[in-house]
Amino acid sequence: MNVFPAIDLLGGNAVRLRGGRFDEATVYSDRPWELAVDWERDGARFLHVVDLDAARGDGSNGPTIARIRDATSLAIQRGGGLRSAEAAQSALASGADRVVLGTLALRRPDEAAALCRAHPGRIVIAVDAKDGRIAIAGWQETSAETPLDLARRAAAWGAAAVLYTDVSRDGLETGPDLEGTAALVRDAGLPVLASGGVAHLDDLRRLAALAPPPVGVVVGRALLERRFTLAAAIETAQ
Repeated sequence: MNVFPAIDLLGGNAVRLRGGRFDEATVYSDRPWELAVDWERDGARFLHVVDLDAARGDGSNGPTIARIRDATSLAIQRGGGLRSAEAAQSALASGADRVVLGTLALRRPDEAAALCRAHPGRIVIAVDAKDGRIAIAGWQETSAETPLDLARRAAAWGAAAVLYTDVSRDGLETGPDLEGTAALVRDAGLPVLASGGVAHLDDLRRLAALAPPPVGVVVGRALLERRFTLAAAIETAQ
């Protein structure tokens, strides 16, 4: 189980939201690239980056993401605001190793499927759950589709993986959604990345103990608040 340290960008700063609420953002750094450099030094191979301004539809953190890319050799998984095929392709061309599609996968599934075919191994579909349904548009709207419905469609498209987030747990350090993660790993038919709620090393142990476990886990606030080191997280997850 790989560990993806996470940087959420808002106004050029590294932040974390609480439960997906933009009015509850904590700023951790105004130099996010330095976080990435430190994590690479601690053993990171991957980095999960979310452009919250783009997700909300009122800006872009493209220059900051470019600076992170130039400062490290980490494989960058980029999400947030990629609501068209052109935006996704631009992100890939700008140095993202993989892109995460959320709203596009719900509203224009044919485009999402075409991107999966055109960029094998590089398209991840966001399965953001809120009260058992898929949340889109920066988690501001909820659709009628269930996480498993979307995950199975992503598998049919040939997506590299799905990124499962229980929005109600994200940034709250209340523990991951083990039941929901296990259901997707068991039934989705493609690799699953888990996200949301990790607060302690025991949370990583519980995810790793699932049979089978997710292929990766995204960890944000717990690392930023130094509840454990990235090196310890990697050792525990593996």
